[in-house]
Amino acid sequence: MFIKLNDNSIAGILLDMDGILYHGDVAIEEAIAFMASIVKIPHCFITNNPIRLPGQIADKLQAMGFDRPQLDQIVTSGEATALWLHQQKPGFRYFAIGADGLHQSLQRYGQADAHKADYVVVGEGAGIDYESLSVAINLVSKQNAQLISTNPDNSVDAMRDGKHWILPGGGALVAPLVVATGVKPLTIGKPNALLYQMALERMNLSAQDCLMIGDRPDTDIQGAASIGMRTALVRTGRFLPNEKYPENLYCPDIDVNSLVELAEKIIV
Repeated sequence: MFIKLNDNSIAGILLDMDGILYHGDVAIEEAIAFMASIVKIPHCFITNNPIRLPGQIADKLQAMGFDRPQLDQIVTSGEATALWLHQQKPGFRYFAIGADGLHQSLQRYGQADAHKADYVVVGEGAGIDYESLSVAINLVSKQNAQLISTNPDNSVDAMRDGKHWILPGGGALVAPLVVATGVKPLTIGKPNALLYQMALERMNLSAQDCLMIGDRPDTDIQGAASIGMRTALVRTGRFLPNEKYPENLYCPDIDVNSLVELAEKIIV
């Protein structure tokens, strides 16, 4: 078995997860079988969600019935943010707003400091409140801390009581700081290149040899196409079947309604 697209072989696959493999904590019906069919193909999971650490994501996938991936197969925006800050300034000091996974990712390379932070980092999840906003505003406005956003998504999908639920994304959570300070954040996650590049480096493959599978045109598809990667839009997440594709964005090489349809097109 091997993977082909338009008669060209594909050496590796990058996958988004939420909306492609699962909704909330429930696996999408055909996703487990699809992952089993590509198990021998090099692949990485990349996500704009900084809430969970790679080990927690691996546990979640296993609990839903997927084979448990290796930790180096998972790249999160929290992990990418921490690495990027370390590359810019080893031993950096930061003030973070977001879930525990983001804080733990940053602690690997930097030191939390609410008084003399080099960076104010905003990510998804619980943590934002009046006090944290006040501290962050003053660090950016008075001490010139650089404002960092883990990802640009204005909203993200979740499940609550078995029903679709919408949560604020990184873009929405950093917005109050943008308004209060007038400072535009530097954004790490998709569609920016860093997550893709980290995954490609781990697989030792070039962008031109790989396929990105995602459910969002503005992040998954746009970012991958901009670095020369082939792309597949699967309409099982935020972007629905028959929804008009956004103008002024790269169009995917493949546009399907399910992973079953995708498998029929690429698996030989």
